[in-house]
Amino acid sequence: MVGVNALTLAQAQQAINFDTLILLFGMMIVVANLQLSGFFSLVAERVVEHAHRPVLLLIAIVGIAGFFSAFFVNDTMCLVLTPLVLEITETVRRNPVPYLLAVAMASNIGSVATITGNPQNMMIGSFSGIPYRQFLASLAPIALAGLVLTVLVIFLAYRSEFTSRARVNVEKRSVRVDRWLMWKAIIASLAMIVMFFAGWPVPKVAVVAAALLLITRRVNPEKVYRRIDWSLLVMFVGLFVVIAGVEKTSLEKDLAAFAGQIHLDNVFLLSAFSAVLSNLVSNVPAVLVFKPFAAHLANPTRAWLTLAMSSTLAGNLTVLGSVANLIVIQQARRKVTIGFWEYFRVGAPLAILTILLGAIWIQTFPP
Repeated sequence: MVGVNALTLAQAQQAINFDTLILLFGMMIVVANLQLSGFFSLVAERVVEHAHRPVLLLIAIVGIAGFFSAFFVNDTMCLVLTPLVLEITETVRRNPVPYLLAVAMASNIGSVATITGNPQNMMIGSFSGIPYRQFLASLAPIALAGLVLTVLVIFLAYRSEFTSRARVNVEKRSVRVDRWLMWKAIIASLAMIVMFFAGWPVPKVAVVAAALLLITRRVNPEKVYRRIDWSLLVMFVGLFVVIAGVEKTSLEKDLAAFAGQIHLDNVFLLSAFSAVLSNLVSNVPAVLVFKPFAAHLANPTRAWLTLAMSSTLAGNLTVLGSVANLIVIQQARRKVTIGFWEYFRVGAPLAILTILLGAIWIQTFPP
């Protein structure tokens, strides 16, 4: 964009949305501290060890993945839960595939609920200015219903696995935990969430919580920095500049006219448009592509919430729809292969049902 004079260097710098970058960076540090302390592994272990039936194990996995993905970046839960699920299913001799699908799909669906659930929601929160509480109130019911549907769809797809009367006995295993770091990270996380609900600026709260967690002698900050997805931050910077260049051309007017022609004010049409686009170019670029449209729509807040819902839930449509899916499949492939059609036969109906449910909810209860 700078090279072809669509933007000056100063304009390219101004195009970068630092609120989004700061929020994402801060959340990565908070999540890294929780991971390093062993918190996620400890909670997951203690919950699943009380699930003595296959269907209860499924519900436990969906619940853990969905709940924590709502407040922390969903990719993290896939990184934590995938090896745990593989180990448990191997120990109790169960088919690991439905439980691994539950990790990926519940992580995507749970992350719909809040601004901090995934990168595209963080971006939407920064662009739209929607308060954290309003975002949660509008989309949390969709996430909850989606998690219930996740259990039902996976149960129906793998009936032989879950109708078995075999008892699942998960032995209690020790989890390596740094208790001092864990409690520090938990307190910082709870304080951060409370401030989100109180209406404090989300990026500011996240980066202050991250800074406080870095003040420690127990963990070398280098360990934390190694868990930060620097390439994702750089990609965001590049996308901001590209979209700013597009907005400087006549294409924005053409997009506004196109938005009117295809009636993107309609929740159902916007949901379908977003779902298709998210699976073609991924959900983060899809959100940025939508940015020039938003100002020309009759109800921008409703449109942004619809986009957050549909672009996230569309991640369950195919294996390539979400980074969370790829994390699970890549981590699991040493022991089990989940092919495109194996995923699609569960993910496609779940994505369609949840997006339709989300569109109905937003249409019926507009923000």
